[in-house]
Amino acid sequence: MIYNFIKHFLDRIFAIALLIGFSPLMVFIALLFWIQNGEFPFFTQVRPGKNAQLFTIFKFKTMRDTRDNDGKLLSDFERITPLGNIIRKLSLDELPQLWNVVVGEMSFVGPRPLLPEYLSLYSTEQSKRHSVKPGITGWAQVNGRNVLSWKEKFALDCYYVENQGFSLDIKILLITLYKVIVPKDINAGSHTTMEPFNGKN
Repeated sequence: MIYNFIKHFLDRIFAIALLIGFSPLMVFIALLFWIQNGEFPFFTQVRPGKNAQLFTIFKFKTMRDTRDNDGKLLSDFERITPLGNIIRKLSLDELPQLWNVVVGEMSFVGPRPLLPEYLSLYSTEQSKRHSVKPGITGWAQVNGRNVLSWKEKFALDCYYVENQGFSLDIKILLITLYKVIVPKDINAGSHTTMEPFNGKN
């Protein structure tokens, strides 16, 4: 209880400070995306948070909505923009999620929020990831990110839930900072994001 209270308090304090401090950079990035794509520079999507409650996540929109002749979205690799690729490698596309932390929907550290359609596919063990707030970074992100299989990623998420504490949070934040400076393990093969979870993979 004390850990959760202090973590929630520190999350909001630091998120507000960082949101103010990074606001000039965020405005600059938003303007670049607006000029490049000619559309709203933010990506929004509904994701499940703590206790599977739905909320809207915010990120910079690094991919265009380009579709094929049948109206189907092209692959992430084909849709990501040159600017979006740079922003992703630097993990700056996550900055708008500071607002999600400010309003209490997310934490700095926790399992990454995934898609609502995955909720019915989780095993009882995998569902533990929703017993805490989702995070901007997490134990799975610093241990392989998209090069992990879904089973490996969920196992790491559950490890965090069962072992969460200030020491583990600080460790994750320090490793995250290092990985932002030395980017790696971002892409799974030739894809920008992982293949969809189907309950078996």
